[in-house]
Amino acid sequence: MSATQLATLARTSDPQAVLRRFLALDAAVTGANALAYLALSGPLGRFLGVDAALLLGLGAFLAVYAAGVGLLAARRHPPALGVRAVVEANLAWSAVSLAALALWLTPSTAGAVWTVLQALTVAAFALLQHMALRARQLNQV
Repeated sequence: MSATQLATLARTSDPQAVLRRFLALDAAVTGANALAYLALSGPLGRFLGVDAALLLGLGAFLAVYAAGVGLLAARRHPPALGVRAVVEANLAWSAVSLAALALWLTPSTAGAVWTVLQALTVAAFALLQHMALRARQLNQV
């Protein structure tokens, strides 16, 4: 993906704004997921074929993570180290999700599809954030 395509996707050509928008989008999606897991762990657990307690724990973790990413997105100039930490955490989440699906989770079909889709979504956030960080750094040189 080129810097132009990235800017088009973010609807701005300012690398700083692109980075902040992708962080904010990640925080919003993660926060919505967290709220769903926390508020609906029982029904979602039954639908996805996973333990409601697992969803509660994931929901609590995701709520804290979303808040952290949101705070990073709210900074006028998110520090590169913080952005790299988000990128790496997102990649780790994707890898662990797929490993869990392959090695120990036995979800319903909907749960398996959900796990793969959320892993791909989170990996896409990592890629977009990494590319936006690189574009910002290249713009500063």
